Amino acid sequence: MRKIASTRVRYGYRRIHVLLKREGWQLGRNQAYRIYVEEHFQLCSKLPTRRKMTVLREGRFKPQRAGEVWAMDFVADALSSGSKFRLLTVVDVFSREALAIEVGSRLRGENVVEVLNRLVARHGAPKFVSVDNGSEFTGRVMDLWAYHHKVRIDFSRPGKPTDNGHVETFNGSLRDECLNVHWFESLADGKAIVEGWRRDYNESRPHSALMDLTPAEFVRQQRISRPVEGLVTAEN
Repeated sequence: MRKIASTRVRYGYRRIHVLLKREGWQLGRNQAYRIYVEEHFQLCSKLPTRRKMTVLREGRFKPQRAGEVWAMDFVADALSSGSKFRLLTVVDVFSREALAIEVGSRLRGENVVEVLNRLVARHGAPKFVSVDNGSEFTGRVMDLWAYHHKVRIDFSRPGKPTDNGHVETFNGSLRDECLNVHWFESLADGKAIVEGWRRDYNESRPHSALMDLTPAEFVRQQRISRPVEGLVTAEN
């Protein structure tokens, strides 16, 4: 209870209800909503979404298991000294698992490939990688990596961030729940805090799309029911 109440994040009351039940609390939705209001979790509410016209578009590949589609993007932030740094986020689209968050003062195409190689060594290569049209993803180094691993790069349409919606949503949570609530004194400090948040996201954060399981729990369940040779656990 204290762990949940002390976490300054944007939670809906339904998620509060699920988290409390996971910790052994027996309470109804009305009680969960009262806690939700008393702890002021509703202060950082999302802005209302605007209605948009429906446009038919070519269907994208829909993963049927973890490891088939990854999504990547960059996030920018600054240290307490004012020095800027970047974060490369990599998310598994099917399991919602945060595979990696690379923190660096300057991240280029070579750094993207280094992160991908580490992930391939641990999880195996995906079928698709969803990215925007940034120079780090459109360069020759990335193209050679995709050719070598027989991976198709799925680029978003210009001006359409919703094409890579899973990682955009994840980046919003990363900013609201981690970057906006911490002061980073150094790059090493930032790496440690961000990595701690990533592990907590994977291991302690249930998702309604995953039947109220955490990403780590969902991946373990999938590997038990549908084992895949050559893959290792996401978190040691």
